[in-house]
Amino acid sequence: MDSDKKNKVGSRQLSAFKQIERMHPIRMLLYLSMVGIGVLFFILLVAFIRTGGFQGENVQLPKFFSISTVLLLFSSYTISRVPGIYRKDKLHKMTRYLGATLVLGLLFIGAQLLGWREMTSEGINFSGKASGTYLYLISALHILHLAGGLIFLFFLFFKTAHVATDSVRSLIYIRDPYRQLQLAMLSSYWHFLDFMWLGLYLVFLFMF
Repeated sequence: MDSDKKNKVGSRQLSAFKQIERMHPIRMLLYLSMVGIGVLFFILLVAFIRTGGFQGENVQLPKFFSISTVLLLFSSYTISRVPGIYRKDKLHKMTRYLGATLVLGLLFIGAQLLGWREMTSEGINFSGKASGTYLYLISALHILHLAGGLIFLFFLFFKTAHVATDSVRSLIYIRDPYRQLQLAMLSSYWHFLDFMWLGLYLVFLFMF
């Protein structure tokens, strides 16, 4: 019995190693980058928590931070539909969902910037107390990483919209395995940033 259990554990570990070996190098690079980003934000979040936040002060978390969170959650839904639509060869529909995600991402950034204006009106400045500095820094870094995803999303949106008008180009586009990899990576990266922001937002709520 013990030997059987050991064999099962060993086969699972071997299977996991095989999956890693078969993983596309670009996808592996993305996952490693996501780990690095996660560590960076974790360190900043711990530093923010250690400042004590804004508890006991007559200030509130910006309402636009809440609005931006809702927008980002909607964008997580729209981007999640894209890989499945691609597999069904519906490029026009895929263009609409990519466009919706693009708009929601831009609206998120706009809402974040309006949230900064709210913080300034509340007396929370970047050059003020440490908790305010960390709050601006965390928000700005998240915007920066999301902007990277938006640039790639912008490229895929216009590429898909262009090929969708031509049946031959559409066929080549749909049969391209590298394109499917790009969409899967974009979706993974977007979900990662979405859920990371949701975690940050919940901590921010607690610290106000």
